[in-house]
Amino acid sequence: MLYYEKGGVKMEKKKVIQNKDERIKDLKKLWSLFLKDPDAHDEELGSIFEYGLCFDYVPAGTFQDQRSGYFRYQLSWGGPSDEFRFYCDPDFIPYKITYVYLDWFDGMEIELKGKDFNLLKEIFENFFVESGTATQVLQESL
Repeated sequence: MLYYEKGGVKMEKKKVIQNKDERIKDLKKLWSLFLKDPDAHDEELGSIFEYGLCFDYVPAGTFQDQRSGYFRYQLSWGGPSDEFRFYCDPDFIPYKITYVYLDWFDGMEIELKGKDFNLLKEIFENFFVESGTATQVLQESL
């Protein structure tokens, strides 16, 4: 097994990748439903509006050694929690998107590439930016 180790705590990389892949699969399904019918929902997942806990902005310097601010799409909270982070230019165009899995005193961040990046970028730009949500949460964080 591959492990990520930080501060003496080991985290199984395979488990984190599986969680990321499940979240991507859920979002792909919900986004596809939304594009066909904004009121559509899945029996198990609900609608894209119900998926996740919050969407907010985390300014640079909020956490120790955090150089850049990012938009956070938090999916779960507690131990473990997970989220997607959108690092954007001033025009709200993501140049980096990561999946973050946090389990108590440890965590792992995986940068999205290819089709996963494209899907989350599309959701960010067409769901969070076009609706004005990204602008609002950014202003609230200042």
